[in-house]
Amino acid sequence: MSTALHAEWTKLRTVASPLWLLLGMIAATVALSAGATSVVTCAAAGCGGDVTRYSLIGVELGQALVAILAVLVISSEYSSGMIRTTLTAVPRRTTVFAAKAITVTGVVAVAGTIAVLASLLVGRFILPRQGFTASHGHPVLSLADGLTLRATAGSILYLTLIALLSLGIAVVVRDSATSIGVILGLLYLPPILAQVIGNPHWQHLLQRLAPMSAGLTIQATTNLNSLPICPWAGLGATAAWSAAALTSGVVVLRTRDA
Repeated sequence: MSTALHAEWTKLRTVASPLWLLLGMIAATVALSAGATSVVTCAAAGCGGDVTRYSLIGVELGQALVAILAVLVISSEYSSGMIRTTLTAVPRRTTVFAAKAITVTGVVAVAGTIAVLASLLVGRFILPRQGFTASHGHPVLSLADGLTLRATAGSILYLTLIALLSLGIAVVVRDSATSIGVILGLLYLPPILAQVIGNPHWQHLLQRLAPMSAGLTIQATTNLNSLPICPWAGLGATAAWSAAALTSGVVVLRTRDA
């Protein structure tokens, strides 16, 4: 396993695109969070709003670049034929897949931590200027607050789960463009459909089961009783999607020719 991990890390750090995608993810996440927190206002005491969720909204955009990175980790080898060399060097296919998953998880977790903490810092700086102050019932954002800490850690976990979900789908589909289309559709279409569908039952079901809608409930720190699914259960739903994709990827990788 150590040899496979070293090989995957070498591949990742010697190609420019992963680094640019990670930097782009950080920039996109922070930029959207800064934009969101700069347009909301709190004019008087008692105004509503989840300041933590405002500050972390950039994750909704940053996850797209995480998905693209995870897809390219495996699909680029299929398109170039390098996968045959990889499997010749490390014949145990599950070891190869595990090494890729661990490497992707590690780099996304580090970049995700930077992006999420930077977004929280931006929110801490901007939101008081928008009226979200202690006198209006909104204390300054702090990781010392348990709900904010949960939302922060959960957002980082969510990004790593999206990376693993994307990696699993890419192994099954193999083609880069198709894999990216599938994962982005899986993430962004259900929330749109939930708004279009008139039936409350189906709306609620989509919000509880869709990987993004369910997973990002982990960011909520107010009005928790009104959520379609509780935060940790929502993140668990995303984890179930990722586990299913990874399991499918292992099965396909072991049974299908390279």
